[in-house]
Amino acid sequence: MNILLIEDDSRISEFIIKGLGEHGHTVVLSTSGEEARERIQSDTWDIILMDIMLPGIDGVQLTKLIRYQRNHTPILVLSALDGTHDKVNALDSGADDYLVKPFHFRELISRINALVRRKKFNEMVTSSVYQCANLTINVDEYAVYLDHKRVELSPKEYKLLLYLFEHKNKVQPRTRILNAVWGIDYDNNTNVVDVYISYLRAKLENGGIKFIQTVKGAGYLFKDPHY
Repeated sequence: MNILLIEDDSRISEFIIKGLGEHGHTVVLSTSGEEARERIQSDTWDIILMDIMLPGIDGVQLTKLIRYQRNHTPILVLSALDGTHDKVNALDSGADDYLVKPFHFRELISRINALVRRKKFNEMVTSSVYQCANLTINVDEYAVYLDHKRVELSPKEYKLLLYLFEHKNKVQPRTRILNAVWGIDYDNNTNVVDVYISYLRAKLENGGIKFIQTVKGAGYLFKDPHY
């Protein structure tokens, strides 16, 4: 996941960054509400972890601003304030969950996973048709269209395309793609990901928009041409 951490206490931020990094997540730190506001507007995040007591714009004000801008990124508040009023105030301002410091790291991971799962589920429920430039994926029909013409894909090609699309504009390592599309027990030394990427490119990019980019040494990226 791409996680934004808004925390001005270096001891806490170092602990969280180290722990989330060990779980394979990318964490970007902002130490003030003003700095975080700029990062939120310029980048896409899977979840925001936010302290309440921040210099300048506090966490409640920043949460209200995020929701006012119709940004629905999950917000998990991490705060030493444990009063009912503090929790209600943060949740009523638009936060999705509230975790009191100090906390067990396993609980933090569990809360993060639950919020991100809920967001993905809600997105799938509200939208069964994905659109990107001249490419359309209709999840209900299990169908892909390019310039309104149906593209015949094998089940694995479809699953690979859907996975890349759902993580568009974010580099996906080959091992992560392999685990998501073929299963965690698949041989990690295989080049099956590269082979199927070439299949998709041949069917979707022949003389048209180049959706799938190779990021040398990192993996593959489904790039929205308007991003």
